[in-house]
Amino acid sequence: MSEEKETKETEAWFTLSGDVNSDMVHRVFEAASEMTEDGIEVAHVLLQSNGGYVSDGLCIYNYLHNLPIEFVFYNGGAVASIACTVFLSGRRRYCSSTARFMVHKSHATASPGSRPDALSIIVEGLRADDARTEEILRGHVTLTEEQWRIHQHADLHLNSHDAKVAGMVDEIKDFAPPKGQRVRNI
Repeated sequence: MSEEKETKETEAWFTLSGDVNSDMVHRVFEAASEMTEDGIEVAHVLLQSNGGYVSDGLCIYNYLHNLPIEFVFYNGGAVASIACTVFLSGRRRYCSSTARFMVHKSHATASPGSRPDALSIIVEGLRADDARTEEILRGHVTLTEEQWRIHQHADLHLNSHDAKVAGMVDEIKDFAPPKGQRVRNI
């Protein structure tokens, strides 16, 4: 068996889209289980997501980051909010020239008439979520002081060039499975 044929059998191509939530966590768990059973060593994943729940995104990040599979993530359109944390679990990361990223601090809506103690609990939770996601962001990405200032108070948008300069991606490169390669949806 040729080395090229062997490599193709240990690599697979996937798409992952939608909200980052418990359903996505379940889908990722199931797909990774199949990958390990199939002997996949490198998983190429095109991610398209505008974000979702912080804890679900952190779970996916920690799970994928520590599996014995090399995840290669691609952004072909938009990866935003907690989906950026999921994206950073890739050992290699790429984006299309027209892709964008958006990172921001956590936010929540309190119920009308919430009491001060309930509001305090919400604020504590938001601060904890921000600390967890920012630790991961700072571990992978180098933003300018101006970008960190924007991130502190507003949505920070990065185009493909900005993402490459910051280290969010290794290269501007499209998700392009080889001809004849099966692409599975997670």
